[in-house]
Amino acid sequence: MRKFFIASLVLCFVITFSGFVFAGGTATKDECISMCKKAAAMVKEKGLDAALAEVANLKGQFVWKDSYVFAIDSKKGNVLAHPYKPGLVGKNLLAIKDVNGVMFFAEFVKVSNSSAGEGWVNYMWPKPGEKKPSPKQTYVFKVPGQNVSMCAGIYK
Repeated sequence: MRKFFIASLVLCFVITFSGFVFAGGTATKDECISMCKKAAAMVKEKGLDAALAEVANLKGQFVWKDSYVFAIDSKKGNVLAHPYKPGLVGKNLLAIKDVNGVMFFAEFVKVSNSSAGEGWVNYMWPKPGEKKPSPKQTYVFKVPGQNVSMCAGIYK
């Protein structure tokens, strides 16, 4: 019984502090689009710095269910804000590839700079807490008048 109790405590600690477990269900494509556009609207309403601070906030409005918004520089590919991996901020990830060789950050930038300024990128990436890659789709939306794109993804 004592081993079960200790194991339960350890599991609760891991779930609470890992940053890899999300609550509240599975995000939808429509929610990703809506949240990215809401984050983009915040740039216009409150300014870029305030919007990036909110996107980076792990307990903020742009973290929901099993997804979150992150922001990239739509010209250079640098991460501007990330709620789960703040260590990525300032890093250029254009050359990063998935297991199939897809340079997905380069694809994010390509979509950002397309005539539509928005779209989906498909690639393989491990689900939080897993090592094996799974199919993932990320919606990219370029903030009008800015070199910033808001991105949010779902696992298929």
